[in-house]
Amino acid sequence: MDNAILKSMESNEKIKYRIMYVYSIGFILASFLFDSFDGVMEGILNIMMSPTLLLTDYLVVGGIGASLLNSGLLMLLTIFIASRNNTLMNGPLIAAIYTVGGFAFFGKNIFNILGILLGVYIFSKIQKDHFSRYIIIAYFGTALSPVVSQVSYGMGFSIVPGIFLGVAAGIFIGLILPPLASSFVSFHQGFNLYNIGFTSGVIGMIFMSVFRLTGYDHSPEQIFVTKTNVPLLILLALYFLSMVLIGLVSSKRAWKEYLSLMKNPGRLVTDFVTLHGFSVSVLNMGILGLLGIVLVSILNGPLNGPVIGGIFTLVGFGAFGKHPLNAFPVVVGVLVSALLSGIALSSTGLLLTILFATTLAPISGHYGYLAGILAGFLHLSLVSNLGYLHGGMNLYNNGFSGGFIAAFLVPIFESYKKEKDL
Repeated sequence: MDNAILKSMESNEKIKYRIMYVYSIGFILASFLFDSFDGVMEGILNIMMSPTLLLTDYLVVGGIGASLLNSGLLMLLTIFIASRNNTLMNGPLIAAIYTVGGFAFFGKNIFNILGILLGVYIFSKIQKDHFSRYIIIAYFGTALSPVVSQVSYGMGFSIVPGIFLGVAAGIFIGLILPPLASSFVSFHQGFNLYNIGFTSGVIGMIFMSVFRLTGYDHSPEQIFVTKTNVPLLILLALYFLSMVLIGLVSSKRAWKEYLSLMKNPGRLVTDFVTLHGFSVSVLNMGILGLLGIVLVSILNGPLNGPVIGGIFTLVGFGAFGKHPLNAFPVVVGVLVSALLSGIALSSTGLLLTILFATTLAPISGHYGYLAGILAGFLHLSLVSNLGYLHGGMNLYNNGFSGGFIAAFLVPIFESYKKEKDL
């Protein structure tokens, strides 16, 4: 990539968009390295017709090629919609795009997100407001896409009525997400980065309660690959390494500015792109992605769809609140809790909790390492007990848990901090 282009990308939104397009198209092209065209197309169809409850690994359902294509297509779609609505390529948008792309490996697909996006769009029109104001909520709100798939394919309806009802459920979710998301930020005071995860948990819980009241219930899925595919591991490592290189090459002050970035607590709303620049944010994203892969490898865990989703979410929030220094204490807290409880460190469930528990990174960033360790410790104990409430309908279960942990700890920390200040 030309140096002049790299140097001008800080102020040029078109260049930022082009770089994001390249990363999404890269996955689409890479998908056909892992499977034939017919195999990828068959896999995509299987993915779109899957109920997609937690944890449904698309590497099992559709194969590696179809999963990469699904991820690339969803990122491409979210980038395109954002560009058509003149949305700035800032930290929140990057976090949303990569979260959608990550969960495209286990739970989101080109079918089940559309109803929710449409619902939020209709809400913006009802409010006589521009869709760009709600686009981040729309993207993160696709956490509830399993509701669409489950109503469409998992509740015994014939295919046409099922799809109609599923899309209608998605539109309804989109209509109620924006007001609820705005309201729930105050619950955790911005110390849970996955605010929409908490909002989605509440909505999923209500949906599941209504389903159970009418006599419908289901058991959450546990379908995932148990071994790492080495070529896929290499692809992801190169993907994140390229981010590091872009960040370093495009700014002579990258490392110095990066040290400044890591002093930031990360509390919502902390846009690293606005505060420190696109180049340094991409550098942080790449480093977090590589650290995620290294952590999974050290713990001898499988690189399956859910784990890739966790790494991609970590990467996305590298532009919006997370960095190694505020995330590490939370990871330590989860590991300590796992060791005391005897949970296998290589299990997919624990790996997901480690990766997604970094939603609480602002706690360690604001209150210190010990506070972050305590947050991670408590998070593991709570997150495993919340899945039943929404029946796997909310893909951001850790965001749901993170909201409660932050709401529990922050008032306590604030109280003792004031006492200390006095």
